[in-house]
Amino acid sequence: MGLLEVFLGTLEVTLPVFAMVFVGLGLKRFGWIDQAFISTASQLVFKGTMPALVFLSIIKADLDATLNPRLLGFFALATLGSFLLSWGWALLRVPYEERGVYVQGAFRGNGGIVALALAAGMYGDYGLSAGGLLLGVVILAYNALSVIALASYQEGQRTDWRSIAVNIARNPLILAVVVAVPVAALGLGLPGWLMTTGEYFASLTLPLALICIGATLSLGAIRSSGRLATGASLMKMVTVPVLATAAAWLVGFEGRELGLLFLFFASPTAAASFVMVKAMGGNATLAANIIALTTLMASLTITLGVFGLKAAGLI
Repeated sequence: MGLLEVFLGTLEVTLPVFAMVFVGLGLKRFGWIDQAFISTASQLVFKGTMPALVFLSIIKADLDATLNPRLLGFFALATLGSFLLSWGWALLRVPYEERGVYVQGAFRGNGGIVALALAAGMYGDYGLSAGGLLLGVVILAYNALSVIALASYQEGQRTDWRSIAVNIARNPLILAVVVAVPVAALGLGLPGWLMTTGEYFASLTLPLALICIGATLSLGAIRSSGRLATGASLMKMVTVPVLATAAAWLVGFEGRELGLLFLFFASPTAAASFVMVKAMGGNATLAANIIALTTLMASLTITLGVFGLKAAGLI
């Protein structure tokens, strides 16, 4: 297969995902959807359709093929490594009061939507089920480490660790994984009509979530992104995925496992980071700028990354 065919095959995977993001941007600009719709749809995705998608993808999966403790363990360690790298850089180059926001923006990816959508497009059912299991690690690691970074530079406010722990434990995506794994392991079957209804409901997740991401993009915020937002965005979209994917390859990951890891490491900064920054009294404008800039960059960096890995015969 020539490089042109590889590149066109890469676009077949990445273009539909990012096209939906820009559809959301257009719908908001034309006034077809408003902030109330975005808020309601985002809640529906987070609390309902995405947990359903994760649950169904896991119970339909062959756990012998997708439950890979080595993959999950490596992702957790590499996430910790990217967190420490971002923090170390922030200690050297970022003003004290902005360090927590910078660190979160530089390591916390949007695995639940962008990476999962790309994994589904690239690897089908395997991408959904293995990606769903990775989400359990993603949610725990990203939330816990983000709180540590933000709380370390929080001024004049007391961090409510108990409340944060309860919120993580009640996260619908974590609950979906916790419930789905024993159901799949025991081979418990659900009635056909319930599976079909669940699949209808779950199929709303990716298009609705991607439209909401696009609708919340602010081109003005992207234009006003300063040095800190640009630095955090380059760390998230270039440095972290290159180093983490190289490390994964060096320890023996290849094929679809390496591809899956790359997609999760290369995903843009999660929109949830803005909510956490705002709740903990950080610089919400900086957080929003990082989200906007990384989302825009992702269409280029992820496409080039997948193309490069495919051209090299690694995935």
